[in-house]
Amino acid sequence: MPSKEVCCPVEVTLKVIGGRWKVLIIHQLLSGTMRFNELQRNLIGITHRTLSRQLREMEMHQLIVRNDFNEIPPRVEYSLSPLGYSLKIILFAMDEWGRKYNKTVT
Repeated sequence: MPSKEVCCPVEVTLKVIGGRWKVLIIHQLLSGTMRFNELQRNLIGITHRTLSRQLREMEMHQLIVRNDFNEIPPRVEYSLSPLGYSLKIILFAMDEWGRKYNKTVT
């Protein structure tokens, strides 16, 4: 069975950044490079396994860059790629919409 090709740009965007955590990870990385534990501390409720999986997927989609230092103890840092950083305007629009929505429904 052939796979369904995604052609709607909004659907493509949702496929890449959808889910509970990816947008929140991007939001954290907009402030700069972070280590794994720093991300996990800032993302209340995310498990180690989930954060690892989300970061791998985001790296695969070229939204983030993983910098693995060859040191002991191991050190890995994550930052937004130029493609990931280009989502900044979308996140700001979502923030503005969320604020307006909260005012409307409360």
